[in-house]
Amino acid sequence: MTLYRYRAVNISGKITCGETDALNERVLEVQLKKSNLDLIRAQPVKKRNHILHKLSRRDLIQFLFQLEMLLRAGVPVQSILSDLRSTSETPHIKALCANLYEKIDAGSTISEAFGANPGIFPELVVNLVRAGEATGQLPYVLGEIVASLKWQDELTTKTKQLLVYPAFVTLIVSAVVIFLMIYLVPQIVGFVANMGGTLPMQTRLLLFVSRLFVVYGWIMIPAPFIVMLLLIVLARINYRFKRMMHVAQLHIPYLGNIIKKIILARISDTLGLTYRTGIPVLDGLNYCRNIAGNIIMQEALERARTDIANGAPINIGFSAQKLFPPLVIRMIKVGEETGDLAVSLKNISYFYNRDINDSITRIQALIEPTLTIVLGLILGWIMMAVLGPIYDTISKLKLT
Repeated sequence: MTLYRYRAVNISGKITCGETDALNERVLEVQLKKSNLDLIRAQPVKKRNHILHKLSRRDLIQFLFQLEMLLRAGVPVQSILSDLRSTSETPHIKALCANLYEKIDAGSTISEAFGANPGIFPELVVNLVRAGEATGQLPYVLGEIVASLKWQDELTTKTKQLLVYPAFVTLIVSAVVIFLMIYLVPQIVGFVANMGGTLPMQTRLLLFVSRLFVVYGWIMIPAPFIVMLLLIVLARINYRFKRMMHVAQLHIPYLGNIIKKIILARISDTLGLTYRTGIPVLDGLNYCRNIAGNIIMQEALERARTDIANGAPINIGFSAQKLFPPLVIRMIKVGEETGDLAVSLKNISYFYNRDINDSITRIQALIEPTLTIVLGLILGWIMMAVLGPIYDTISKLKLT
């Protein structure tokens, strides 16, 4: 098949542009006719295996939300895809709708059409949609997927806030220190040194640090970025090193605890989502392992899954690996005993979401004063190192 970039007109005379794949231009014209579009011009652009671009999470949420709402209203899926292809403002969604329309028109189910685009729809989403089709609850399942993706998007935003703000402030403080050491300090301390006399220890230390920045600054400044790049490359090519990095990630003071809570929140949300939509717990744990993002947590989930597969209750499987705190284990146990495990897992997600919000708020409140104190100490040291000799020299002049 070939990807065509087309220009067409609808019944009201509005011009529509888009991309879709077809066997040839004649087939493309027939496909567009089914969507009440008359082909004006078409041009082949790429081969079929390069047809679609990966959607951002928000574009994927928007697409699935619109699909859910229109399916709830009883609109046939082909009509939905045709309308979205014509009205969407995002070219990637237009191309996706055209791709899905063609596959469903050829006899594929929605889940099969989704599964043919693994770069856009994760395996979990495909299997959830398949479960929704099998149970006749596709709109409900799509609603659950949209809610989960929205929650994950919010969680990602909070995580970025946690990391970006201190990184930005640290960068500013580092830039100020570099400016002081390379440009300002050599001029001031040079003046102090020319005044004669013995320089105190803090002034000599300042001169030494400043000289290091002036002479080796071309190495010291890019060094942190080079080290980070090397760590990323090593983690990709060496599994043992990657595992060590993931162990260290969970043991970073204070931050490690927040990272673990974020992972556990995603695990409980994914397991709850799969359980509510009819996917067996063991399969749900496989998906949880895939989205954990940390080797240590993945290994713990695999051991818990093995215990559960051998007949252990879910709460026992989790508690043996110390995945969750005792309060959460008790919530899972109550859910199993009462038959409301889906509700318990949803409550766990809510519990972690609030806990993560509170933790991020607290750490953000601590970052600014901490960095302000660090910058103040650096500036205080520089002032003492510079003004101390000047004060000593002035005192000697007064005495003479």
